[in-house]
Amino acid sequence: MPKRVGLISVLFFCSFLSVSPQRVNAQALLPHTVQLDAAKLEQQGLLLAQEAAQLAQFQQFDLAMPRARLATQLAPNNDKVWFLLGGLYLQSKELDQAITSLQKAQSLNPKNAETYFALGSAYFQQEKYQSAIVQYQAGLKIKPNDPEGLFDLGNAYYMLGQLPQAIVEYKKSIANKQDFWPATNNIGLIFYEQGDISGAINQWQQAITKANSAKQPAAEPQLALAVALYTRGDKSDRQRGLAMGEAALKLDERYANLDFLKENLWGNRLLSDTKKFLELPSIQAALNGQSLSQPAGQ
Repeated sequence: MPKRVGLISVLFFCSFLSVSPQRVNAQALLPHTVQLDAAKLEQQGLLLAQEAAQLAQFQQFDLAMPRARLATQLAPNNDKVWFLLGGLYLQSKELDQAITSLQKAQSLNPKNAETYFALGSAYFQQEKYQSAIVQYQAGLKIKPNDPEGLFDLGNAYYMLGQLPQAIVEYKKSIANKQDFWPATNNIGLIFYEQGDISGAINQWQQAITKANSAKQPAAEPQLALAVALYTRGDKSDRQRGLAMGEAALKLDERYANLDFLKENLWGNRLLSDTKKFLELPSIQAALNGQSLSQPAGQ
């Protein structure tokens, strides 16, 4: 499980749905024409930003983006407007523009932890992991118990190969949100690469339990566990692994794509074993819409 771009984008889009231009309306009562005009412009900017946020919620980014850009021109001193624009750029993978907009939001409001986390995500996607760590740590100084921020920091350490520190951050994340299965899942990814297959299996079993308890069945730990069980070689484990693998891929077929798995921080050992698993006739049949049959013969 990688960075939380989806979660960050939700924060961007929702941040504007509760923004009210009433404060600007009050300014419109001021007698000076310049102040009146500025207030009206800012009000228009906030309304445009609200429209952009609503459009983005429905994945209409091509319509949301120009509104958000114009909103920053009409309300250039409003950090949330820049925060929204940065989020749209981040969602659209326009990372340089995202960083520029988020830095502007940060300069206007240096106390918003989410801006630091979003900048960290942008740097992470640029593979500038040390820069990402700096931003995540700064955000965590403001919100030290943020489970997603701790998780993101763990991912950056993971990508730098600092695995013990990554595990420390993942465990902090879990301590602050017991049912946060992505952190448990990623500890399993580390254990598997280190050759601790039993430890990895235990972590993925916990991740599945947490996801199911939250009524959010997760394909990733299910597929990882399926591969681990099958690869371990016991006949009963292989049967369980095949059935679990089919179920995982029914939940989300993207996990049949090795590039997608790599984006989700799966390491070389697990990718190699998963490639073999995905090539099994029973799994290929499942991917082609057929039911799993004769697992014992695999």
